[in-house]
Amino acid sequence: MPDSFDYIIIGGGLAGLQLALRFAEDPYFNNKQFAIIDPSDKTENDKTWCFWEKGKGNWESIIYKSWESGRFLTSSKYLKFQLEPYKYKMIRSEDFYSLAKDRLQSLNNFHFIKDSISEIDETTMIAHGAKQYQATHFFDSRINPSYLKDKKSSLLYQHFKGWIIETDSNIFDPDQFTMMDYRLKHNNSTSFTYMLPLSRTKALIEFTFFTPYLTEESVYDEMLMSYIKEYLGVDQFHISETEIGVIPMTDFPFHKDNTPSITKIGTAGSWVKGSTGYSFKHTEKKTAKILENIKAGKEPSYELLNSRFRWYDAIFLDVLTRNNEMGEEIFSKFYSKNSTKNILKYLDEETSLSEDLKIMFSLFDVEFIKSFFRKGI
Repeated sequence: MPDSFDYIIIGGGLAGLQLALRFAEDPYFNNKQFAIIDPSDKTENDKTWCFWEKGKGNWESIIYKSWESGRFLTSSKYLKFQLEPYKYKMIRSEDFYSLAKDRLQSLNNFHFIKDSISEIDETTMIAHGAKQYQATHFFDSRINPSYLKDKKSSLLYQHFKGWIIETDSNIFDPDQFTMMDYRLKHNNSTSFTYMLPLSRTKALIEFTFFTPYLTEESVYDEMLMSYIKEYLGVDQFHISETEIGVIPMTDFPFHKDNTPSITKIGTAGSWVKGSTGYSFKHTEKKTAKILENIKAGKEPSYELLNSRFRWYDAIFLDVLTRNNEMGEEIFSKFYSKNSTKNILKYLDEETSLSEDLKIMFSLFDVEFIKSFFRKGI
């Protein structure tokens, strides 16, 4: 006989654990049984999540560092910006995993299971792994790999390698982070340095690509070393931590795999912002909407996504996929011709149509017109 639960969450990463925490915090679900199934224990600091928000949020106890000002650089521009009323916040994944597991493991109705699910049979409502698990609904973070070969959607990879470096002298301004620095680029690509100063002697420095291709790990090392020595003027430093990652930036409709019995979550549910790769706050909004839907008697996936903003992202991705050398120009217009408040509001998908149009006009280029017609409405 399969182990039986009311809800099964497949995947114990960002989306799965945020969703589980939502359920745990709502008394409406106190009498429901939940399983979180993942093949790994998720204890290491395998990634860093950053997001912006106004005031205090749900994660203040694990905010590692926050900033109220930032900068954007190109070979010809140096833009400083204030984030007020927002703050840019950083969370280390090990702190998030620890917080989530401490809260959930203290509850009798949440069960962590170490297993890998190969398929879900919607007729019997059984998920198959090393064992079998039955539920009334599944929340599934497994990614449909067909996006890799889909000819209708655009696909870029946000791929990066980051070092946390420590220096003997005061090098960094801990009050200002670097969103993008395009002074150092790899060939003719959209590539830049992202920097989060953690103290005067410590910073996370990542070399990042938004490209249709991946690259050798040695390329990241070369670019990081060049940036640290040539642009920061640092010869002596110690690498205390390393992180590397690949995030698909695509308008592929992952969410079309949703059914009345299965809700795709995280990247597998189109929750990652296609044009930026940001996911933390979008996940927070999506999980809240799922609970709202269930309590209203609707399918969990009802109106989870905003088609207007997905269209905007599709246009941007089409332009950058076809003209990858334009990244510096596009982002330079974006940051120099719009207020920081409107930029962040737009990326949060909270702007009005008139505000959207203002941002679109600031990016005007013939390539956007071509993509507008290619992607349709």
